[in-house]
Amino acid sequence: MEDSCSCCRLCHLLSLLLLVQLPNWASTEEFQVLGPPEPIVAVLGGDAILPCIMSPAMDVRNMELRWFRTTLTESVFVYRNQQEQTAEQTAEYAGRTSLVMDLLAHGEAALKIHKVQVSDNGMYNCFFKMGSFFEEASLELRVAGVGSAPQVHIQGLEEDGVRVVCRASGWFPKPQVQWRDLSGKKILAFSEAHTQDADLLFSVEATVVVREASVGNVSCSVLNPVLGQQKAMAIFIPEPFFPQASPWKPAFAVSLTVMGLLLFGAGYFLYREHSVKLRAQQTQKNLRLAKEEDRRIKEQAQKAKDELQAELGQRKAAYKAAWRKALLYPDWRKEQFQALSVTLDPGSARGHISISHGNTRLTFEHPGGDDLYSVLGHEGIAAGRWCWEVEIMSGEKGEWALGVCKEDANRAGWYQGLVDKGFWVVRWVETGHFTYVKSDTVVPSEPSKVFWRVGVFLDYSEGDVSFYDMTAGSHMFSFPQAPFSGTLFPYFSVKCGTVSLTICPSESDSLGHPAALHNSCPSLKETLKSSGEGLGSGSEEGEVAPGADSPLLSRDLGAVTP
Repeated sequence: MEDSCSCCRLCHLLSLLLLVQLPNWASTEEFQVLGPPEPIVAVLGGDAILPCIMSPAMDVRNMELRWFRTTLTESVFVYRNQQEQTAEQTAEYAGRTSLVMDLLAHGEAALKIHKVQVSDNGMYNCFFKMGSFFEEASLELRVAGVGSAPQVHIQGLEEDGVRVVCRASGWFPKPQVQWRDLSGKKILAFSEAHTQDADLLFSVEATVVVREASVGNVSCSVLNPVLGQQKAMAIFIPEPFFPQASPWKPAFAVSLTVMGLLLFGAGYFLYREHSVKLRAQQTQKNLRLAKEEDRRIKEQAQKAKDELQAELGQRKAAYKAAWRKALLYPDWRKEQFQALSVTLDPGSARGHISISHGNTRLTFEHPGGDDLYSVLGHEGIAAGRWCWEVEIMSGEKGEWALGVCKEDANRAGWYQGLVDKGFWVVRWVETGHFTYVKSDTVVPSEPSKVFWRVGVFLDYSEGDVSFYDMTAGSHMFSFPQAPFSGTLFPYFSVKCGTVSLTICPSESDSLGHPAALHNSCPSLKETLKSSGEGLGSGSEEGEVAPGADSPLLSRDLGAVTP
């Protein structure tokens, strides 16, 4: 009897034990892990928090917690036995992760990633395990970074516009580029290219061709699509960069349209009205309309002419504001320089050449050879901006050179025209003209061209020497700018063939001396007739040397810089 009571008491105790343990056993089988429904955005270089929540809420401090990328072996962070398991962590996350401990007892666990990188971008999984039961949830991390401000510059000219380039780097993810004009209107037609560096950051280059001179300013903006942040830069495009459009085209189009409407109207009324009286009235009406239209066309033509003059004035003003950087419009460039009245110095002549017409013309006729014949201008230059023009008449075999040189430059031999030897010249041969810098710079020209009008522009203070074809109004060549020292003199030389070099008088010389107009720009026949004249011994009678306070000094007086 006593043994039977003892057995009953043992069974009762086992039942109570099972009742006590049942809730804990059931809880290990019934929980879910939830991640955030929206992607988590993190700024490049900052911190990111990846949270996961258990439902229903319970203490997770004694669970195994794990965050991984694709598989469990790609562990970002592992927590087990109430401590971090660094041995199981992927190397790229070592030292960059930590667990937020504040809410573990309430069923909330969050992983913090420090110094976020581009490679951190993408999907993650959080894994919770208790005993043999586990659950996991997915979450997305979007990494975003704002790079450099865009750099915008003019790359070159197109046939009908100006090509502008915008560049930016260090952006993630791939940025969006937008061009806008001065009014804020989007420019849709442009091209762009993206590249990624070793750190997976994007660089972008966008190119647009601006075809309307009225645009003036264009801006380039680069947008981060995740953060919604953008950086922008604008550039001003001067009107001289745009191809000129004929101002008569709008007037012609309007005139053509109006005339077409008038013809259509006349035919329509003649079709509707057959009587002589109505035809006469219509004729009078048409005459009146024609007079009004003719007046309107004349007013439009005058308006177009005025707009052309205004546009030309604006272009000229824009050119004057930045004439040093422009290589166009030699006639406008002359306005920034003082005309130099150059005369040849017979005393500096090397070889048998003929100097005539008041020491402003050099003529030469020789079948060929290795000798070089040269002469300097009488005027030395030590300061200021000066220009002069030379007309060249040359046969097919003629070879010549002109420019400036130092007073003490060695003019012996063909050819010593290097910059480091004190020469800044262009030379003409049968195949074209070329210059000497450190090596020959060859510029092909028209082989049949026998007449030249070359403008020489010397800016002493800026160390600049440029040459222009004044006949075609085009730029020939500019030497790299370098500081000058000492006095420079106009330089003229010939080698072979039939050549005439004539210094054109300045406008002041032409106004003050009417004879200069008669003597300038001689014909080749006239030049060859005077080729027999010998060398003079100096300046003509009546010529006066420049004043001592002028930067133009004769070779025998020296140079004075103001």
